[in-house]
Amino acid sequence: MTTGLTKDAGWQIGVSRTLPHPPDAVWDFISGADGLALWLGPGAVLEPERGAPYGTAGGVGGEVRGYRPGDRIRVTHGTTTVQVALRAAPGDRTRLRFHQERLASAAERERRRAHWQRVMDQVAAALDGPA
Repeated sequence: MTTGLTKDAGWQIGVSRTLPHPPDAVWDFISGADGLALWLGPGAVLEPERGAPYGTAGGVGGEVRGYRPGDRIRVTHGTTTVQVALRAAPGDRTRLRFHQERLASAAERERRRAHWQRVMDQVAAALDGPA
């Protein structure tokens, strides 16, 4: 099978990084207004409840498919599904992962890989604070 192509969820991509911040700090950011704006889009408002609708200022919307505080958020995003997940790492660090599935093609997968890498860079920079 081709890398990134699944039997049930179409094309998918995952981007992860270990950040030098404790899980609580990463969760507070990623689930807060500034973090949601980075990974869902500007103006994103999300209720932490399965089945709740959400929207962004750019008109993208969907519904919450899963929300486990301190662990993961899973939402529909247009025609795809996006998940952000955290896992504690040794040394008071956090492994942050973005995963998107139901992508249309290998080309879209590569575009979304670049997108999630930029988002990860922005999250890391925001958590690190001003230089």
